[in-house]
Amino acid sequence: MEMNRKMKRQVGRSFLALLITAICVLRPLVGLAEVKDNDSDLVVLTLADALRIGMSENPTVKVADKEVEKKRYAHKGAYAVLFPQLNFGADYSRTLKKQVMYMDGAFDMTAMMMPTFNGIDKTFQGVSPGYQEGTLLQNIKEATPVVEDSGNEGISVGRDNNWSFGFTGGMPLVNVALWKSLSITAADVELAVEQARSSRIELANQVKRAFYGVMLAKDSYKVLKESLDHAKANYDDVVRKYEQGLVAEYDKIRADVAVRNVEPNVLQAENAVVLAKWQLKVLLGLELELKVECQGQLTDYEEGLFEGCLLAVDTSMENNSSLRQLDKQGKMLRRTLSMQKADFLPTLALSGAYNWSAMNNDFKFKDYLWNPFSTVAVSLSFPLFQGGGRVQKLRQTRISVQQLEIQRINLVRNLALAIKQYKDNMETCVKRYQAAQHGVEQAEKGRVIARKRYETGAGALLELNDAELALTQAKLNFNQAIYDFVVTQAELEKTRGVLSDL
Repeated sequence: MEMNRKMKRQVGRSFLALLITAICVLRPLVGLAEVKDNDSDLVVLTLADALRIGMSENPTVKVADKEVEKKRYAHKGAYAVLFPQLNFGADYSRTLKKQVMYMDGAFDMTAMMMPTFNGIDKTFQGVSPGYQEGTLLQNIKEATPVVEDSGNEGISVGRDNNWSFGFTGGMPLVNVALWKSLSITAADVELAVEQARSSRIELANQVKRAFYGVMLAKDSYKVLKESLDHAKANYDDVVRKYEQGLVAEYDKIRADVAVRNVEPNVLQAENAVVLAKWQLKVLLGLELELKVECQGQLTDYEEGLFEGCLLAVDTSMENNSSLRQLDKQGKMLRRTLSMQKADFLPTLALSGAYNWSAMNNDFKFKDYLWNPFSTVAVSLSFPLFQGGGRVQKLRQTRISVQQLEIQRINLVRNLALAIKQYKDNMETCVKRYQAAQHGVEQAEKGRVIARKRYETGAGALLELNDAELALTQAKLNFNQAIYDFVVTQAELEKTRGVLSDL
């Protein structure tokens, strides 16, 4: 009796673990697919179908692809600064108060015209008899008013309306820091591509776990359903024998209790199948009401447990996405460091302008006189001192590079540990599979023997129930061993950065 209770508790714990696995190992994402059977509305999916659908329709993957596309446009846009920049501009200003200009001595007209007057005076002296030298100059001086201080008198300059429009342009001739920044945008594109690959690897792992979870739930339901069918068959046999007076009522009660104990597990297993399929449908973007069936069963993966020696399993980690992202981030930091060093170098730029301007006191545009003017310039800039900011940026970037190197070393160690654990777990799963396979064979023999003993009266019904429980537990262990192996294998592929079955 005690052994019987222990076996029941063990079966119950195994089924509970199955149910938790079916709920927890599947994480819903969104995708869209329909692979319909020609004869019905049933959606039949293989693992390859599920992976293909997820990779093409999953929003996480789509977002990652869009990010790559956006980074590529950004990289192309960064080259625009190397080409000539041309701008058009127009300006209008209204003069509210004109500027006054002062010119000391500039308005002494007598002094300004004195050379001319001297020439005229000599001409009159030569052509007019009796003309006295200096008469003309004397008369001009007497007729000219005396200005106390001509420097205090100013003249207003400018007009009310000022118009200008034209084109300006320029381009860098030598700018090392700018050239280095282009290489940073290229590395940013590479990082985005690797992040998109990481999203695909993660999605492939989720789809595999979901698909394997559905098969585990199906196979476990099948085992428990067979156990229920055997329990009902035993109960019917015991009832017939009880009615014939061949067995005691206690055997009938025990057979009925055995059926009642298995029925809840079967119902829960059936629920687990539905839940696992829901999770897979959500992951693939299918309607929950749609009928879905996963093609295959866990025993289809038995060959994978013995394909090659586990010692020869590839444990390389150079394709690990996290490691590759760190390497690309390190490349970006080193290029950033190179760009910051280039900030100390001089820059050379070319610029030019062609403009038209006009000034007037009215708005009669047809009478405006537009004056064009143009310039071409080459400017050299040599940064001498900027408060030490560039030096501090260099130091910060160097520290970031050192931090990244430390993180990489730690990540490599953790990856090596994870790969070793996955490999050991796979070896353990193979041993568990072999033990469970042998256990199923022995449990089936035990059930046959127990049934023969009970039918001949040499054994009790309790022995038959124990044999049934032992067989159920052995089959559950068998399925669980295969499931754990394929899930661990999927985790190993994810850690190694492998995209398989696509």
